[in-house]
Amino acid sequence: MTTTTLAYRLGTPDWERRYPVVIGDDTVIGAVFRWHRDWLTLTSDGELNIGRPEKGRRGIDQAAAHLAAEYAAGRIKAVSLDDVTAAVPVLTESVPLLHLRMPQTPRNVEAAEKAMAALELHRWKPYTGFPGSDNPWWQECELCGWQGPRYWSHQRGRNGELPSTYRHPASAEYGAPAGCVGDAKVRELIAAYGQ
Repeated sequence: MTTTTLAYRLGTPDWERRYPVVIGDDTVIGAVFRWHRDWLTLTSDGELNIGRPEKGRRGIDQAAAHLAAEYAAGRIKAVSLDDVTAAVPVLTESVPLLHLRMPQTPRNVEAAEKAMAALELHRWKPYTGFPGSDNPWWQECELCGWQGPRYWSHQRGRNGELPSTYRHPASAEYGAPAGCVGDAKVRELIAAYGQ
């Protein structure tokens, strides 16, 4: 049995790091993205966890090749880029404790409660539930209004220390103001740094 795999390329990822998979000039057949250690595909059939990459193989390549093979076999259809692009979250109601993909386990709930408390202390506003430490999490800096994806693993302090006063990159990529208020002002506005 032979499997046909079409040539593909990866498009520009969105804020959730979903990479569109494109064949030909501009035919989008889905997207691939990492969720914790697994790779997922997003296609005309929905979301599918294809697991961890084989040893010695990059997960993004394995996931994209899987999509190309599925499309070549006629099991998935082309989609619009908008169908596989994560929209920037809009805060309209209270945020759930956990991201929709995060299982409701005691360990996840405990980690989410700690992360949410730390965000409040350090004046960050989350727009989605806690996605875990190594997944993008859309947040707003309450000191300057910047919005964008942050990773909890980059925000939390290390070894019992406070997090860095460096809050976010100076980027207007997502239509937010660039820069923040600076080290001295961060220390003045966030009580935890004065303790």
